[in-house]
Amino acid sequence: MPSSHPPPSLRLGDLTHPVVAGLISVIVNYGGTFILVFQAAKVAGLSPELTASWVWSVSIGVGITGLFLSWVAREPIITAWSTPAAAFLVTALATTPYAEAVGAYLISAAAFVLLGLSGYFEKVIRLIPPGIAAGLLAGILLQFGISAFGGMSVDPLLAGLLIVAYVVLKRFTARYAVVGILTLGLAFLLLQGRVDLSGLELRLAAPVFTVPAFSLNALLSVALPLFLITLTGQYMPGMLVLRNDGFTTSANPIVTVTGLGSLLMAPFGSHAFNIAAITAAICTGKEAHEDPAKRWIAGIAAGTFYILVGVFGVTLAAVFMAFPATFITTLAGLALLGTIGGSLANAMADAKSREAALITFLAAAANIKLLGIGGAFWGLLIGLVAYAALNGSLPRRPPGHQPNHKPAAGPAMPLVAEPAASGGRVK
Repeated sequence: MPSSHPPPSLRLGDLTHPVVAGLISVIVNYGGTFILVFQAAKVAGLSPELTASWVWSVSIGVGITGLFLSWVAREPIITAWSTPAAAFLVTALATTPYAEAVGAYLISAAAFVLLGLSGYFEKVIRLIPPGIAAGLLAGILLQFGISAFGGMSVDPLLAGLLIVAYVVLKRFTARYAVVGILTLGLAFLLLQGRVDLSGLELRLAAPVFTVPAFSLNALLSVALPLFLITLTGQYMPGMLVLRNDGFTTSANPIVTVTGLGSLLMAPFGSHAFNIAAITAAICTGKEAHEDPAKRWIAGIAAGTFYILVGVFGVTLAAVFMAFPATFITTLAGLALLGTIGGSLANAMADAKSREAALITFLAAAANIKLLGIGGAFWGLLIGLVAYAALNGSLPRRPPGHQPNHKPAAGPAMPLVAEPAASGGRVK
């Protein structure tokens, strides 16, 4: 769906906020969830070389796909490794030979490529009412907002400094609030000597190719759960994050490109990467840039940072993981406050879907875990059932419906493969 307008010109001032948003997204990902990768590698008994190859492959793959998708679509399409899948692998790799696990990664990635090419995923996304999508996003992000203030019990000085600084900066220079707390927090940690960089040594990562093996056991116990967990726990909420902030790129090419990336990187250890959800919200909202048409720069920045981390393997990942947990959780929660507030407002805006949206919000916030499937799926399912029960059926959006907000597109917009019938900003 080509754009009739050229991409907007960029000034230096337009780069600061999206670049910082991309950096925070990367810090939160490595500092918050990457420990699961190291835990899974330890359970699998991987050598330091194979572990470094896993870090290299997933970081480079995430970086390249996110950078490519954001550049072509001119939208902040943030990719990441599958966090729920990494948590699943901590258990699964204990009983699965590594070569068979790599074979399972390949099968799961191939399934995502086929799903993207089929076009069915985008059709499913379009069936979700805007209020339900907003309620789901608010529920998923709620714990991050709570954690921002929960840090006061663990590290009151650090958490209190960040919270007070955020409120003050919001009052006097709202545009620089997130940039300010990131800078202030890093300076505070360095002055206190709480981030040890003395042993930092930049070493290039060396990817290690593992010949995949295939077995029925790995197919059923690793590939199938990996596919379902990533689909329901990452792709679905990730696309709803984009839709909630008014971005209209079709889900199908995103699934296809990330699936292809996972397919290529699997023999080097990458388990799965996909569109991000929580860390994407840092880059898709107004905190990244007041002008939605310029938020795609955050996707370029995040992709670049991921590639840099991947090039140096475990080294830079270890630096991000060295930050105190309170710093990561408080920074993430404060950066997501605007998105949480906007999502709640959107969820409650339409009286027809308000109660179902509230049910979705509460169910998602409860983070229900059943049958090995995470809370995002169950929150969405409960919300859709509630909506259908309260209103008689799910809404059918008219074919000619156009979004009220559409960020500026790239020159050719080949990623918008279908009419953006459901991509409008949620009211």
